[in-house]
Amino acid sequence: MGKKHRDPEAELTAVIEQYKKLSPVERELMANQVKAPMRAHLARAERGMLMDRSPGRMATVMTDGIELQAPHLDLIDNLYRRIAAGERIKAMVEMPPRHGKSQRASRWGPLWFLRRQPLKRVMLASYGSELADDHGRWVRDQIGEHTDLLGIKLHPGSRAASRFDLLAPPKSGVRGGMVTAGVGGSLTGKGFDLGIVDDPFKGSDDASSPAQRDRVWEWYRSVFYTRRAPGASQIIINTRWHEDDLCGRILQQDPDGWERINLPAIADSPDDILGRPIGAALWPSRYDEQDLADTRKAVGERIWWSLYQQRPRPMEGGVWKWPWISDNRISPQQLLGINLTRVVVFVDPSGGDTQRDEVGVVAAGRDAKGDLYVLADRSAQMGAEQWGRAACQLAIDLRADAIGVENNFGGDMARQVIAQAWAELDRENLTRGLLRPRLIDVFAKQGKRLRAEPIAQLYAQALVHHVGEFVSLEGQMVTWMAGMDSPDRMDAAVHALTELAEPASSGPTTGTYTRGPLPGRR
Repeated sequence: MGKKHRDPEAELTAVIEQYKKLSPVERELMANQVKAPMRAHLARAERGMLMDRSPGRMATVMTDGIELQAPHLDLIDNLYRRIAAGERIKAMVEMPPRHGKSQRASRWGPLWFLRRQPLKRVMLASYGSELADDHGRWVRDQIGEHTDLLGIKLHPGSRAASRFDLLAPPKSGVRGGMVTAGVGGSLTGKGFDLGIVDDPFKGSDDASSPAQRDRVWEWYRSVFYTRRAPGASQIIINTRWHEDDLCGRILQQDPDGWERINLPAIADSPDDILGRPIGAALWPSRYDEQDLADTRKAVGERIWWSLYQQRPRPMEGGVWKWPWISDNRISPQQLLGINLTRVVVFVDPSGGDTQRDEVGVVAAGRDAKGDLYVLADRSAQMGAEQWGRAACQLAIDLRADAIGVENNFGGDMARQVIAQAWAELDRENLTRGLLRPRLIDVFAKQGKRLRAEPIAQLYAQALVHHVGEFVSLEGQMVTWMAGMDSPDRMDAAVHALTELAEPASSGPTTGTYTRGPLPGRR
């Protein structure tokens, strides 16, 4: 009998596959035991395993560590991992400029996805075909320059930046690839397994045009959306220039199933997706809080809130002006030298009792001179039980003399909620021996503008000071205009400041009263 034919390539493949199944310690031991040629093959396999983990890991390997990684980029990586694993994803990525979102989501992400799923097709659109083609050209060039490392190869007859195919595997007629186009342009031909829209608006002027917003929406619905393959995923990368931009329109008309990676430059919510404390920068190793404060001052409030905080607001403010707040702000340390004669907590319930509704819970104080201070904002999405406890706890923390509730949805219920919450805290020995503050019912029969304007004029006269920064509350104040939906935080603050500013409320009293404009302050 003749000798059995050896296939060195098949043997090497078997060794590599065995190596990949080992633990890290076992892989290191095996690499140290084999000869140099095999060690090189194992090192290559190790590099490939690292690249398989995520777009960020692949970027680190291919750039020798130059491409940076950060927690917010991990969130984008995780989207791609889930999509490559077969999960259908619809996601919006809202992130400030120069924080790596396009580089990761529109370049490294598609490249990694095609490496992992070479039979799939990626479609990418941006506000202009030139930018979209730049992304496509970058992905194409990486495949051409690093074919061996990536394990995928361009088809020789299809290499345009705006449309390229991968070489089909042996005995397969299916070819993966990528196509790019400008938003509003044609995307005829092949569909997509992964569709990416990266910045559908060129800038503020583009997004501020109702006609252009309608054109982008119609293009998304009639062109982009119709090119989906079965089980396709979508990623929209959108700087929030306008509340009715593409993300805003989708969230208003078809919100089901969409995930949002909403990351402001400065954390402004206790529910921050990265768990950052309020005031923390998104990428402090590159842009720390001082860098971002300088940016805010340079670009102005409108651009800051839309471009950096992902909270688009109207071009012009309404009743409040930013300098009225920012120029009179004091620090908590400065407050230590001020003797407050009164402290109140006010609640503006949403009108319902579900935890999806935001409830305004704001505390304010007054000194002997009559200056007013916004002390805390504990507003959040809460049901009645939660907001009652939050208001009572805040009153305990600040030793408030009164708790007020706008009772348009039921004064008796409001009193009961506060009473029950205080009793629970007392049973838990959390009231610190304090008596329950008096309860104030507010029936807001005047329109919001009539209630807000007198308080706004106190701000204009530099008589109101925010103790620290209340990002969400201040955003509601400076963006609110008559006719807009009810801003709960702002309403709670207005009620608290009105209670403290009115001469009739200079000391503890009892009873129910009706709010009206401040005498002499209109």
